[in-house]
Amino acid sequence: MGALHMGGSTSTIELSDTQVAFFHREGYLVIDAITTLEEIAWVRKVYDRLFQERAGREFGDQFDLAGTDEENREARLPQILDPSKYAPELKDTLFRANAIAIAKQLVGPEAKLLGEHAIFKPARHGAETPWHQDAAYRDGNYDHLDLSVWIPLQGATLENGCMQFLPGSHKLDVLPHHSINYDPRVHGLEVDEIDPSAAVACPLKAGGATVHHFRTLHYAGPNKSDEPRRAYILVLGLDPKPREVPLNFYWNTMKRTAREERRRASHQEG
Repeated sequence: MGALHMGGSTSTIELSDTQVAFFHREGYLVIDAITTLEEIAWVRKVYDRLFQERAGREFGDQFDLAGTDEENREARLPQILDPSKYAPELKDTLFRANAIAIAKQLVGPEAKLLGEHAIFKPARHGAETPWHQDAAYRDGNYDHLDLSVWIPLQGATLENGCMQFLPGSHKLDVLPHHSINYDPRVHGLEVDEIDPSAAVACPLKAGGATVHHFRTLHYAGPNKSDEPRRAYILVLGLDPKPREVPLNFYWNTMKRTAREERRRASHQEG
């Protein structure tokens, strides 16, 4: 891993053949270092400011992923979509350059950044992220091929909610999901049925990352620690292509969230 190079970051990482084979076999991968501790400390300051400001809330970009998102209730699992839209300095980072390089090795040379989001688990009561496939959030009218690079901005442990994966589950189809607790007011999804007995937990040091296929079943536990758990996630892959036979992801059409109402209202005003 090279030194931090702000202002024109270039990748400093290349996966081994063993790592590439592991990802394609198991559906996930652990990266010991995707960036420097200096960059993590800098990103964390920007990240904390965005969450303190609830950046993008009026546009539906900031919301409670695990709760009903009322204004008078503390969020159990606050999330911000596209944080670099509200802090453009996040677009030029070493972790982003390295994530793109990783995706090109795992998905193909045309892989690119498709999206990003940040998830904050408050100290002592941050909610779990239930078992799910990222594919369940996608548009069933399109064929997707992407992966997520999950970067903790501090050490990630079982106590504060590190990532856990079900090896080989990326070879499954998209499984039936439902809104968390079967409440259509909640944006977050969980899979209908799961046997997590074979799950693998992946604690990380700050500066590390996990990578997982968009169909890999994964989970992150509640934050029982005395410090917040901060995670920055990049979604990378190929442009989606229209399906000849669309898939019916009915669980998404059933949602009735405050976040979607804010998004719709902002578009109408715009």
